[in-house]
Amino acid sequence: MTEYPNLLAPLDLGFTTLKNRVLMGSMHTGLEETRDWNRVAEFYASRARGEVGLMVTGGIGPNLEGSVLPGAAMMTTEDDVRNHSIVTDRVHQAGGKIAMQILHAGRYSYGPKCVAPSAVKSPISPFPPSELDEDGIEKQISDIVNAAALAQKAGYDGVEIMGSKGYLLNQFLVTHTNKRTDRWGGSYENRMRLPIEVVRRTREAVGPNFIIIFRLSMIDLVPNGATHDEVVQLAVEVEKAGASIINTGIGWHEARIPTIATSVPRAAFAWVTKKLMGKVGIPLITSNRINSPEVGEEVLATGCADMVSLARPMLADADFVKKAINGTGNQIAPCIACNQACLDHTFGGKLTSCLVNPLACHETELLIEPTPIAKNVAIVGAGPAGLSTALTAAQRGHNVTLFDKADEVGGQLNMAKQVPGKEEFHGLVDWYRTMISEAGITVKLSTKVRADDLTGFDEVVIATGVTPRDPEIPGQDRDNVLTYIDVLRGNAPVGKHVAVIGAGGIGFDVSEFLLEEGHSPTTDLPLWMKEWGVTDPEEHRSGLAPEGPQPAPPARKVTLLQRKAKAHGKGLGKTTGWIHRATLKMKKVEMIGGVNYERIDDEGLHISFGQARENPSVVPADTIVLCSGQIPERSLADTLTEQGVSCHVIGGADVAAELDAKRAINQGTRLAASF
Repeated sequence: MTEYPNLLAPLDLGFTTLKNRVLMGSMHTGLEETRDWNRVAEFYASRARGEVGLMVTGGIGPNLEGSVLPGAAMMTTEDDVRNHSIVTDRVHQAGGKIAMQILHAGRYSYGPKCVAPSAVKSPISPFPPSELDEDGIEKQISDIVNAAALAQKAGYDGVEIMGSKGYLLNQFLVTHTNKRTDRWGGSYENRMRLPIEVVRRTREAVGPNFIIIFRLSMIDLVPNGATHDEVVQLAVEVEKAGASIINTGIGWHEARIPTIATSVPRAAFAWVTKKLMGKVGIPLITSNRINSPEVGEEVLATGCADMVSLARPMLADADFVKKAINGTGNQIAPCIACNQACLDHTFGGKLTSCLVNPLACHETELLIEPTPIAKNVAIVGAGPAGLSTALTAAQRGHNVTLFDKADEVGGQLNMAKQVPGKEEFHGLVDWYRTMISEAGITVKLSTKVRADDLTGFDEVVIATGVTPRDPEIPGQDRDNVLTYIDVLRGNAPVGKHVAVIGAGGIGFDVSEFLLEEGHSPTTDLPLWMKEWGVTDPEEHRSGLAPEGPQPAPPARKVTLLQRKAKAHGKGLGKTTGWIHRATLKMKKVEMIGGVNYERIDDEGLHISFGQARENPSVVPADTIVLCSGQIPERSLADTLTEQGVSCHVIGGADVAAELDAKRAINQGTRLAASF
């Protein structure tokens, strides 16, 4: 008897059956753009071997003007068919099914040839679009249909037509972007003409025995978006036009409401999909922040959808479904929704990977192979760098001993998990603990390691992390001056007026921790929706509450200071930094930059500005928290070097900048793959 009877049940589409109810949702990985089709094929085949029911590729452009970026992958020629056939053949050999997403970006296309229903520029692109005329619209339809026909020829089991997230078809649907007065604009019947025509003509081109998924925006989260009645009307017509499945899209890319970041509650929008259940006869897929078999099972068991879409969790663990089938769900590497190696890479023009799993998208380049000679490996430090080294080394067959001075594994992940909105880090630490046990690694906690303790090992890895940087502020030895470690570990009481020194990632984390006394919105969906101004789309168009965000009062008055004169949070993640900045702004945090820290006394924190130390003032504060950076903790490594003992120094002990877990885990994994 399976733990997940709904999740693992087959889904009969009539002409074909999916082995379970898990869809690997579309992701822009950048793999197709490498033109290394063996690499692309292995990425998808590894997920097929992991037993996922159906996969969807990253968005493939139907023409040049619709491609997301210059040089982005397209499906327009016989050469494209031959290249994609390498992928589909490999997936089918692995027992999987795969659909190609056809994505016409419209005004989101990052290039001067972008087109749209109206010449309304996107706020997230510098390129104003050209308004399509009648011939131009016909060309877009024909090109999308042609891409679908070529995808079928290339061996795909289906296509997903992207009709959400603010891309072209979505742009035609709403008056936010469609200002036309011809047969493609005005009334909703006219505005929905394009997506319906695309689905109808695609079905005509591919015949009855081919999956057509339509990605429908269930809640736009932008002004002048769709009403719920319009969403239902479109879904009904899309089914009539020949769609096999409707997949949920949540929010436009330009929406100022987070939809997939780690601070978003799990399955936060499944209730939106549930509103459409029973209104159409074809299966519905729900998406966004479904990252464990338990969450997926609950979503399906409560009737929110017929199938669940998991995208980034398939980066974190290619064997997600297989482990659920085998009853080893506790061994699934968890997606923590950090975006650091996936979406941040995508929007930075880098190849996608995963903070938790550096093998993602590197399956043919980063090889974890059995070692010909088992070595005795000592690793000092059980933070993310040391843990990733230990697991990879043990996986290869080495004998691993892991030391840490703390009484638990996880290192500074144990502080990160205390921050509201970062609850997923609890699961990551739990997973490491489970996998260390499964791997048979010898763990020695509460152990301060000396150089003499490391004799007799073939490889020594120093992953001792960081220590806080001393900002050398007169008066910092006062009792009301704490480090971020004191605060996040709860070692000392914190007053009601707090000055946080340092506005990097840790300064933002500490500020958010201090603003939320106890209850985190991430664990309370109604509270989270109220804070961000999300409401029922049946009550208000586009799901936007008319009163806007209504954050709970902050637990403290926080002032966040930095030496740099630039805007706070510039170094935060590309796709999540705005969320942290908006959160602090909603909570009335005062942000002051370009300061000199003069001294701390009974009045508070004395500051001045600029090289001339002008405009001296005082920031009143009961408590001052030092988040002024870190330096590598490498005293043990230095001692070993002095003694002539060779060692590898990784993670924060190597480079301390911003406690970069992504770099630490990648570095540890690659090191262990090499010895």
